[in-house]
Amino acid sequence: MSEVVGKPTRSSRPSRLFLRGESAVASIGIAAAAILLGAMAILAWWNAQAQQQALIDSRKEQIRGIGALMSLSAESLLAANELSATRRIISDAAVTEELPQCRLVLGDGQIVADSDAAQINIHKLPEKWGGTESTMAMQANGRSIEASFPVNVPGRGPARLEITAKVSAPLWTILQTQTSVGAVGAAALIGILFLYRHTRMRLRAMCAIHEALRAMSKGETDAAVLQVSAELGDESQAWNKLLAERENARTAGANDKAAEVLGSRRAARGDLDVAFDAMAQGMLLIDDKLIVKHINGAAASFLRTKRDLAIGAEVKLLIEQADVLESLASVVGGGVRRKTTIEVQREGEQGTGVLRFSIRPVRREDSAAAMVIIEDITQQKVAEESRNAFVAHATHELRTPLTNIRLYLETAMEDGEKDPALRGKCLNVINQEARRLERIVGEMLSVSEIEAGSLRIKRDDVRLDVLFEDLQTDYQPQAAEKGITLVFNLPPKLPVINGDRDKMLVAMHNLVGVYFISFPNRYPRTTMAGTR
Repeated sequence: MSEVVGKPTRSSRPSRLFLRGESAVASIGIAAAAILLGAMAILAWWNAQAQQQALIDSRKEQIRGIGALMSLSAESLLAANELSATRRIISDAAVTEELPQCRLVLGDGQIVADSDAAQINIHKLPEKWGGTESTMAMQANGRSIEASFPVNVPGRGPARLEITAKVSAPLWTILQTQTSVGAVGAAALIGILFLYRHTRMRLRAMCAIHEALRAMSKGETDAAVLQVSAELGDESQAWNKLLAERENARTAGANDKAAEVLGSRRAARGDLDVAFDAMAQGMLLIDDKLIVKHINGAAASFLRTKRDLAIGAEVKLLIEQADVLESLASVVGGGVRRKTTIEVQREGEQGTGVLRFSIRPVRREDSAAAMVIIEDITQQKVAEESRNAFVAHATHELRTPLTNIRLYLETAMEDGEKDPALRGKCLNVINQEARRLERIVGEMLSVSEIEAGSLRIKRDDVRLDVLFEDLQTDYQPQAAEKGITLVFNLPPKLPVINGDRDKMLVAMHNLVGVYFISFPNRYPRTTMAGTR
């Protein structure tokens, strides 16, 4: 118990920006400070904008009063033709009121007076001038205000007073306002700091447990990482106790599970032994010292030994074939990492046969080094030899009718036009040989269907009288050529039977064909008799 709840080593803990138990409270404090700073920044910006707008409005009112007063003075002076006095008023107002531009423009666009004397383009006031009357207008562009005031000189013409003024604020005013905002923000930050420290001390234990639970939800299982400092209070001590109990329960569960797995493995091993013994193929497992680790019943039977005596014995005592032992040594030694197959002819008192040894390496982490599979392929070899013999016989049978067809076809082409009887004989022989080829091919297809397990009997009504007539028609020319009298002695009425007509016809052809091949001269008269 004490080992579980003890303080974890420094290497077992991940590096952290905050101490355990402070991250949640610190996040709240940082968020509150960020919100406060943002609010103070917005307040400072809004205060600056409001102050700027107030300065602009104040400057507008000032310009409006100056413009109204100067426009009235300009009307009186222009009416009295006092041009010098008008220019002096414009110049003095620009200096006194800090106006970057102040001018008096007639209705036709001529500048009568300007704070910049170089801009004046008329030096003597005309008696009358044209143009349209203007209205009072004022607009602010950033820190600049542009204003226009109408000046109407009775009996002479319209004019306008144009004023451009700058908006400026004393630096001390701006600093005073922003300093006030900063002082309020600093006081609020200090209050948040005191609140954060108080909250951290109250909630540090719960926050530390919360972080441990989050780490557990992400897959952390090490108790040394999940435990918290016992100095945080009663909550942390209770949490560490729960972790210790959980660790003990998990250890006990792991021990029970290991025991269960070992028991299931023993049961599975017994099931595998039963499955291996049920295999028709023989199987041996050989270790790196060529010692038999496992052998099933089929392998013991093939090697003519007892299973109990074979386990733990050297493999050379069970297998006598040198090529098999050599291949097995190469696989065990690591020189060959692929499957090797060897077929062995076995002879003995119990008969002969053919065994196929398949040797293949096993995984490196297994206790065995090689696995040997033994199969008895005697019946397979016999079937292959029978198939080869049948193919050879069928090839020979095909060669004879093909040769006859070619020879009689050449004879019919060369001498058939001169001798119609010879041509008819050749055509009959070609027809017979073609039927013979058809029967041979049918036999080959039947053999292939038998081997594939797909042979089907096509049952139908078969008239035996028609069957024997076709048989006599097929062999009568061949019998006449060899001087054999072929007679079919059949009852007057033959029954109609149910069967496969093609298979029955092939069987009858084989029977008659054997006679023509084996006894062509021994029995010059042959009678085919049949009964019901």
